[in-house]
Amino acid sequence: MDVNNVRDRLIVGLDVPDVIAAEKIVEELGDTVSFYKIGYQLVFSQTAKGGGLDFASHLLSMGKKVFLDVKLLDIDNTIAKGVENIAKRGVTMMTLHAYPKAMRAAVEAAKGSDLCLLGVTVLTSMDQADMLEAGYTMSPEELVLRRAQQAREAGMGGIVASAAESAAIRNIVGPDMAIVTPGIRPAGSEAGDQKRVMTPADALRAGSSYLVVARPIVGAADRKAAAQSILEEMTAAV
Repeated sequence: MDVNNVRDRLIVGLDVPDVIAAEKIVEELGDTVSFYKIGYQLVFSQTAKGGGLDFASHLLSMGKKVFLDVKLLDIDNTIAKGVENIAKRGVTMMTLHAYPKAMRAAVEAAKGSDLCLLGVTVLTSMDQADMLEAGYTMSPEELVLRRAQQAREAGMGGIVASAAESAAIRNIVGPDMAIVTPGIRPAGSEAGDQKRVMTPADALRAGSSYLVVARPIVGAADRKAAAQSILEEMTAAV
């Protein structure tokens, strides 16, 4: 994948109820967007046209790239078997929680495929209070950097983290690992339920490789114009 191609660095999150809604978005965006994220909401949907995994295959047949955001976490054998099957689907990226044992099992299972495995560090909806409630004594930033180092040691293709930590992460993982950042909000847009957000331009300057944008595009009155505006901001930044 050519990360110098700005269009390929924008991933639109299809966080919609079903395939019918997802099809409409993809049709509206046309050639403006080449990369889509499919998460739990769409994966578990079902209509007469099929579910989210069927739609992933449809996107691939259209020449689009697919980021399967399923955040796997289980015993090693279950992780390995799941990753083996996901790799056969031909998707570009998939996520698992960045626990060392899980990452090592996933990396071994993905050998020989083009699947880029991404370790999820700390969700961008979590702040210090959320970490304390979950039983962590370290800050979100400290845990992100620990997970980034562990992902590198495990041989992962990249990590998912807030753009606020991108610069520090890049110093740890080097130039080759992908840093995929959700919680991207164009200047002037609402943060919603995200707590650690950044604009597209600032995220790229900080070292992010790919930007995941959902509501600012999916919820826009003119989705294509919203996507083009973000791409213009990204182009100016790189």
